[in-house]
Amino acid sequence: MRKLAREIATIIIDEYGTDLFLSRLSDPYWFQAFGCVLGYDWHSSGVTTVVTGVLKQALSSEEHGLAVCGGKGRTSRQTPDEIGKTAEIFGFSDDHIKTLTYTSKITAKVDNTAIQAGYQLYHHAFIVAENKKWAVIQQGMSAQDRTARRYHWLSNTTTDFVVEPHNAIVGDVKREKALNMTAKQSEGARKASVDIAKEPTRKLARLFEEARPLGQTSLKHWLPKTQVAQQLATLTMPRGINWETMRRAYEFQPSDYEELLSIKGVGPATVRGLALVAELVYGEKPSWQDPVKYSFAYGGKDGVPFPVDRRAMDESINLLRDTVKAARIGDKEKARSLQSLRRFVPGNAKS
Repeated sequence: MRKLAREIATIIIDEYGTDLFLSRLSDPYWFQAFGCVLGYDWHSSGVTTVVTGVLKQALSSEEHGLAVCGGKGRTSRQTPDEIGKTAEIFGFSDDHIKTLTYTSKITAKVDNTAIQAGYQLYHHAFIVAENKKWAVIQQGMSAQDRTARRYHWLSNTTTDFVVEPHNAIVGDVKREKALNMTAKQSEGARKASVDIAKEPTRKLARLFEEARPLGQTSLKHWLPKTQVAQQLATLTMPRGINWETMRRAYEFQPSDYEELLSIKGVGPATVRGLALVAELVYGEKPSWQDPVKYSFAYGGKDGVPFPVDRRAMDESINLLRDTVKAARIGDKEKARSLQSLRRFVPGNAKS
């Protein structure tokens, strides 16, 4: 898979550049198809972690001008260090290294806290190019039903980290209700949350107490009365708020919602609690529309690997490798001849 990924990536980057390759990785359909091609398989489980892991080993900073940082589980915690090492190779300034490191952290924070559909991130891949463009591919798992959700970010399309910033969100399940503080409809709730966080903690505590007589002691009343919804988000007042975090927010005085999220300790419970007060006290309702827009029929983890035709795979790798070598010595026609193969693929005759 590493060999095949390397040759495919090399051809695309040589022919079209790193920008297009990043945009392809940020396209959920292309990414899924790429995973199927690499494994000579169908939509199998583990596509996200496998594809990004394979690319991390297949791509070379020096040759491709592209590097994959981070990964699954504990490896994701190494992302800042790997960004720093890659940035040194690319010659980035210290300020830009800080910018990229912040980008990695805030994208993870947004998907773990600002969007709450019951998914905990366990995979974070930050892909950076020599021209300073980047893409993020991260995935979360639901402890309730063991379904996964993948988040695609792309620097070319992300103009704001907290207002509908994703290039795509892919998931097996679309929740009936999911707290989405990144939706445009949540603008009022975002602003109110920032204003509330800037208040002294004593006043904030009073706001929660004022909400108590309304009988609203949990977010469960906002959700359908199903087991999944009830386990999705529960918030008791005021215990659901980390008051030490709120004191930190008060001292910091965030200017906007992005700064609020970036404060250490601001997690899902804090975001939900502020959203609750924003609605109950100020009448600013957050969006409960699940932002997932794409879905695939993933294969199961049945432990039985699909038999791969290794000979056919090796032949494909050798063909692509020879094509890359020929193109690099000036024989561009060989590379372009690959495009004509599309007419032999069902459904592409007229494309």
